[in-house]
Amino acid sequence: MFKENGRHNQASLLDSTTWMSPKVKQKLEKSWAKPFYEHVFCRIDEQPFAVLYGTTGKPNTPVNVLLSLEYIKHLKNCSDLELLDSISFDYLVNYAVGQRILGELYIAERTLYYFRERIYQYSVENPEKEDLLYGQFIKLLNEFAAKAKVKLGEQRMDTTMFMSNIKKAGRISLAFDVLAAAVKAIPENHMTEILSKVLESEFKTDTLYRAKAQDGDSKLAMLLNLCREALDILETIPELKDSNAARITRRFIKDQSVMNESGKLVPKDKKEIATDSLQSAFDEDATYRQKGNIKQSGYVLELAETCDKDNPFQLITDYDVETNITSDVEIITDRMEEMKQNTGCKDIIADGGFYSPAVIDKAAEQGINMHFTDMTGKQPHEKIPVTEFVTDEKTKVIVKCPADQTPTRSVIKDKQAIAHFDHSACDKCELLRNCHSKHQKRDHVVRISQKMLDSGRERAKIKEFKKVNTNKRAAIEGSNSALKRTGLEKLRVRGKTKSKVVCGLKVAAQNIKRFTRYLHDGYRPKISENPNIRSFAPMMT
Repeated sequence: MFKENGRHNQASLLDSTTWMSPKVKQKLEKSWAKPFYEHVFCRIDEQPFAVLYGTTGKPNTPVNVLLSLEYIKHLKNCSDLELLDSISFDYLVNYAVGQRILGELYIAERTLYYFRERIYQYSVENPEKEDLLYGQFIKLLNEFAAKAKVKLGEQRMDTTMFMSNIKKAGRISLAFDVLAAAVKAIPENHMTEILSKVLESEFKTDTLYRAKAQDGDSKLAMLLNLCREALDILETIPELKDSNAARITRRFIKDQSVMNESGKLVPKDKKEIATDSLQSAFDEDATYRQKGNIKQSGYVLELAETCDKDNPFQLITDYDVETNITSDVEIITDRMEEMKQNTGCKDIIADGGFYSPAVIDKAAEQGINMHFTDMTGKQPHEKIPVTEFVTDEKTKVIVKCPADQTPTRSVIKDKQAIAHFDHSACDKCELLRNCHSKHQKRDHVVRISQKMLDSGRERAKIKEFKKVNTNKRAAIEGSNSALKRTGLEKLRVRGKTKSKVVCGLKVAAQNIKRFTRYLHDGYRPKISENPNIRSFAPMMT
């Protein structure tokens, strides 16, 4: 049964702070626990979590206590057992979660598991409803920003890849894992003699560790055909036909093999395997991506954070988790409306991977100005930059060429700006060799697509503000690094939904850490009055 926790508002005669030494109490006041209690614990809205509990039975363990403990776990980057020891014996942790008597609150390990499981199940079953953890993240963000006067209008954005709790397995190892899971799902009375040997330790040793390099394809083909045999059995059993084991095996066979003329499965060529193919028998959502020199199976975390130079420190303002084959363009297009609604974002600084005409259009629709540090695609060198042609702001037609000649006729047709010039204006022009004009019988004509004009203007804008935008965007790499140092590099969970739950807690913990440091005067002030004195940028860890 759900019940809100207001007990921490009631004073107790046994409150440990009443008998503390003044100096000890002074240290408590200056610790992280006091701002955590006042600005995190007391600001958690428990009501949205009522959907996780029933209306009858024993009251739930307080949500604000459990959620606060999750934040503290990621602040300290500790295990569940260490966290539970802290709630039993660490008075700072007790103070932070509203407890004033050490040892009074007992929380079982399974209580933490059940709380996470409820959040996970709710997210899976209600994907269209508000993310409970994201809602608390935004609530705390606004609380911190208002208290510290952090401006949210200017933000930077980036993505970083991470792994879930899966191993980097080759095709043979993956095939064995899929086969083993399928065989374990088969009832004993349906098991064949050949498949029963799969679970013997000798079979695994021979298949994975005694295989020669030249036997790779034959071993893989053998495992694929055993997978098909196991799948055929599972599909004859009504209650197992749509089981997890059958679904994963079916997908693996489709991803990795083709059928030859004799009706046997043979492995596909590596180049024919899609990036969204199954990467682990235990994580169906993970995908494969190569980004630069990094090859990884897993997910991508999107982060946005403030970057106004007048802010005393910067706060993370948005996050999301997607499969790592999701492009930056898809991510920013999907998140822009949410960012505008939650933070009133007006400017976004991002790298070239986020550039797309669709992104520019979406930003204009939301009243957001996009600033890029670079652009994807090749820089055009052969011709005069299209931005040298003067166009009318309203009609978009070309009104003058780079040589200051006025066209005899100018129109917009099929999303192209088309302008006609007299032969006398173009034939002897010094710029003719590199101009976009083409000689025709009656005149010279220039055809420039609207896409080229928009890209050209964006390239010119990037070139003009490149140094400023690059400097502002670069610091978000520090946020990525800080998160990876606290376990983001490889999470201890599997699946997209669970990964998002953990990432949400880690991101919120980062904001709590920064805000607590600000309250304790941990950020050196910027020195901007004297241009000869170097300014100190706020540290992002």
